[in-house]
Amino acid sequence: MKIGDKVRFLNDVGGGIVKGFQGKNIVLVEDSDGFDIPTPIHECVVIDTNDYNFERHAPKKPEPATPVVATSAVAKSELSAVTKPELPAYRPQEIRGGDVLNVLLAFVPEDIKTVSGASPFDAYLVNDSNYYLYYTYLFAEGKAWSVCSHGVIAPNTKLLLETFDKTELNAREHVAVQLLTFKDGRSFTLKPVVSVELRIDTVKFYKLHTFVANDFFEIPALLYDIVKNDLPAKQVYVSAEELQTALLQHKDDGQSAGKPKVSSVRKRPDGKGNEIVEIDLHIGELLDDTRGMSNGEILNYQLDKFRSVIEQYRNKREQRIVFIHGKGDGVLRRALLDELKRKYPDYRYQDASFREYGYGATMVTIK
Repeated sequence: MKIGDKVRFLNDVGGGIVKGFQGKNIVLVEDSDGFDIPTPIHECVVIDTNDYNFERHAPKKPEPATPVVATSAVAKSELSAVTKPELPAYRPQEIRGGDVLNVLLAFVPEDIKTVSGASPFDAYLVNDSNYYLYYTYLFAEGKAWSVCSHGVIAPNTKLLLETFDKTELNAREHVAVQLLTFKDGRSFTLKPVVSVELRIDTVKFYKLHTFVANDFFEIPALLYDIVKNDLPAKQVYVSAEELQTALLQHKDDGQSAGKPKVSSVRKRPDGKGNEIVEIDLHIGELLDDTRGMSNGEILNYQLDKFRSVIEQYRNKREQRIVFIHGKGDGVLRRALLDELKRKYPDYRYQDASFREYGYGATMVTIK
């Protein structure tokens, strides 16, 4: 418990902000009317710490530095005059459990009531640990990276990285955070250098329910883990090039390119005496080798398979067919639904059982 913390009384109604201490056992709590109430420490519980509520500020972009050329004519004292990042003069208080690294990237709407409209957003880096962090916050356009913010963030604090509006959302779809951890003036356990790329779902910035209550902000925020319990977040960004490489990866089975597999259609009973047809439209299940095929050609092959199965069962009323297309970017699923709406408007379709197929399957009923 320290000055600035928000506390609640255990044996009485109310609470307030810690303003000071009297001896070892009494805390002065300022209530909503501005009165300091002496209260035994053991009768208070901290409900909000002040560690994450330093003055809100965005790091200033550094002035372009004059390059220092290391020549024999340059004195060593001149080379060593390069300034290092300034750290706070006070020694930050460590929190129990804070030696386990937890870092988050948070997007906070400036006006939660207009989040589906034109509300700007603040991007914060939240350092929920006892370590200082050298950080770099970047975003990419294709393979070209740009630094948006960099510097040092103190232990157990949050730092404003930038403020942007929805017209700039697309530029933040692919972001990265790099971290180097240390402690100043005390020994510590060395942590690995962190570099995490994230794919930001820009659709979430229009949906109120994606912003959740949290311990770091007074209003709901959209949170992405960078490091959780010392483990860097799983890389969730896959570039188009990597996706194409994975799709076109050769399966070394000695068969010629483009040769279809024997059968990708399965039938199983549904427990009610009826038969459900399952067709896996993943290209790896349809073809043994896709070398030389473009993404468009792969999609057309999957759609041709979809059409052939529909035509095969078009005269069998109430036949249920499950097309397994995967979640991915939703390109194949949207193409299937568009095909159904245009060519088979009488057929029923719905998401297939999540328990059996996850989010990546659609069930069609022939009519």
